[in-house]
Amino acid sequence: MRKVNQKGWLFVLPVVVLVAFNALIPMMTVVNYSVQETFGDNVFFWHGLGWFEDILKSDRFQAALGRQAFFTFLILIIEVPLGVIIALSMPRKGFWVPVCLVTMALPMLIPWNVVGAMWNIFTLPDIGLLGYFLNHVLGISYDMTQNPTAAWITVITMDVWHWTSLVVLLCYAGLVSIPDAYYQAAKIDGASNWSVFRYIQLPKMKQVLTIAVLLRFMDSFNVYTEPFVLTGGGPGNSTTLLSIDLVKIALGQFDLGPAAAMSLIYFAITLFASWLFYTLMTRNDVK
Repeated sequence: MRKVNQKGWLFVLPVVVLVAFNALIPMMTVVNYSVQETFGDNVFFWHGLGWFEDILKSDRFQAALGRQAFFTFLILIIEVPLGVIIALSMPRKGFWVPVCLVTMALPMLIPWNVVGAMWNIFTLPDIGLLGYFLNHVLGISYDMTQNPTAAWITVITMDVWHWTSLVVLLCYAGLVSIPDAYYQAAKIDGASNWSVFRYIQLPKMKQVLTIAVLLRFMDSFNVYTEPFVLTGGGPGNSTTLLSIDLVKIALGQFDLGPAAAMSLIYFAITLFASWLFYTLMTRNDVK
């Protein structure tokens, strides 16, 4: 039986130890806060699982979780198909390949807080280019600071603009790895464009699509900076996602116990959903 050389793990072991250490200390601190209560003066009292029960029964938590799940659902059903379509439309050879790749990568190079600030100014009703055009040229009443529907449309549009490129680049990498022999065989057999996509391109993109879905799920389910800078969670609480509500409880109200319990529940939901996505998308893979 052939032996597998495991010495390669020695090269990544220092990184694994460093990352584990940097993650373990904050996690221990959060767990410590989640089971204790304090009345100030750095004096803590054992509270057990009380904070977890309060959070899970809280209408505020359930509403924020619902908004977060709805946001993530919309992001996935828009960005993944759109990214696949754009990747299929991009050239495989020639001068326009680097042009398209650089253009696709540009939105991802912009810092998250800058993206939120850009779209905030862009959509202002009176001075923003988009806001002024919708209100004064097309005659559409648009004000994301007053209308929850407009706020949601703006947040979703901003995220689609910012992160669809990630799906595009991953799918494009999968497409260019397909040998020309597959396309030549399909052409000889008279396969339609849909058949080529279904039986050649989609199976070859499955692995990169799995990565794309997982990355976009985790990013969108934990998104904070862009929507917070754009809307601040408003108008009212209409765009207060779970991540924004968590920060409000932790830093705004300084309720460390409930915030720590909520963050652990948040982490568990993200971990379980990511595992579920991965299991469903890879269940038919040949071992």
